[in-house]
Amino acid sequence: MAKNDTKKGFSAYMPVTFLIGCGFFTMGLMDPLYDTYVPLFLRRYIGSNTLVGGVMTLDNILQLFLIPVIAVWSDRTRTRIGRRMPFIVVMLPVSAVLFHLIPIMAALSLSALIAILFIFNIFKTSVRGPIVALMPDTIPGDFRSEANGVINTMGGIGLIVGTLALTRLMNIQPGLPFTVAGGCIIAAALILLLFVRERIPEGAGEDSHLRVVDSVRTAFSSGDSSVARILLSLFFWFMAYEGVKPFLGLYLVEAVGVAESNAALAQGIAGISSVLLAIPTGYFAHRMGRRNYIRLSLALLTVVLLLIPATGAIALSRGFSQSGRLGLFLALMFLYGAVWIGVVVNSFPMLWQMAAFNNMGIYTGLYYTFSQSAAILAPPVTGAVIDLSGYPGIFIFGGACMLIAWFIMGRVSAGEARDRPK
Repeated sequence: MAKNDTKKGFSAYMPVTFLIGCGFFTMGLMDPLYDTYVPLFLRRYIGSNTLVGGVMTLDNILQLFLIPVIAVWSDRTRTRIGRRMPFIVVMLPVSAVLFHLIPIMAALSLSALIAILFIFNIFKTSVRGPIVALMPDTIPGDFRSEANGVINTMGGIGLIVGTLALTRLMNIQPGLPFTVAGGCIIAAALILLLFVRERIPEGAGEDSHLRVVDSVRTAFSSGDSSVARILLSLFFWFMAYEGVKPFLGLYLVEAVGVAESNAALAQGIAGISSVLLAIPTGYFAHRMGRRNYIRLSLALLTVVLLLIPATGAIALSRGFSQSGRLGLFLALMFLYGAVWIGVVVNSFPMLWQMAAFNNMGIYTGLYYTFSQSAAILAPPVTGAVIDLSGYPGIFIFGGACMLIAWFIMGRVSAGEARDRPK
């Protein structure tokens, strides 16, 4: 398949990429339901927002440790159905059953809810690494930007289905969205098992069964420090993204003056533009280079984030109506989502391009270690920024982080589609 299909271009790999995208669809399906309703379940028993927030960071903390460990484990797994698939066909259905049980346990007691959340997050977090690594295992390095655009589109569709369709089922029966989502997750696991075959490239030998720490050391000791620079860059751009995201709803309600029912508008608008641009951005990056496209995106994100407080202040001083200020802000968020997806789609393929077949999983794990470190650190930092300088400060902070990432990416010299994987 490899030689002839490579000549045909990415179109030869499009069907299998969409099938792999079913795994990302499940993640997009679960995340918004979890983020929306679990805090409400917790508030039945816990009055402190700080404690609720602490429970909600559990998945981020687990991702720091579990994803690299499970990813390395899957790197050195050899079975008849592949090295990632055993983890997927076991952990994904178990995650579905546990997800279905969350609202049931929430109705029983706080201890039952905390217990099911902890067990669920272990399985959901553990399966993420093998699901993500399945794509670079299957798709040649030349086409991973395009493929990552497809699977991010699938994840975005899952998010839209979860927020716009399944949430409405709560009005029919509490917990029904979790049950329907669980059924979709089991169906996705079956699709992956039945129709996706993992590709073993020619010359890929057995790995040396390195420990996690040795695998990490190998990743950082190879090449020209491009791995370390990309990881440091993504830490800063996720500091910006994860620092701004939690406060967009509060900004709309408290600074722009919209009703609480419209607090999710900003993320929704950015999500729609991301889905629309996810696939095209992979093709654009293939033509102009991944590093150049990421740097262009980071520069534009810096400008957009700095424009938000600037245009907000100008609109307020010139007497814009509340709807006018909201429209201006949402237009910038639409642009933000369209540009942000260019960073997301192309950063993973750059890391994968520097990996070998036998350590693809550890590069996937390192991505999540650095991104989730930022996800844990950023919200308290930007919360403090708001306390000190008001809401405009978080957008200035975000712009500064994007600019730092832009500078660091300028020194990256590997990871392009034309570079041969090790």
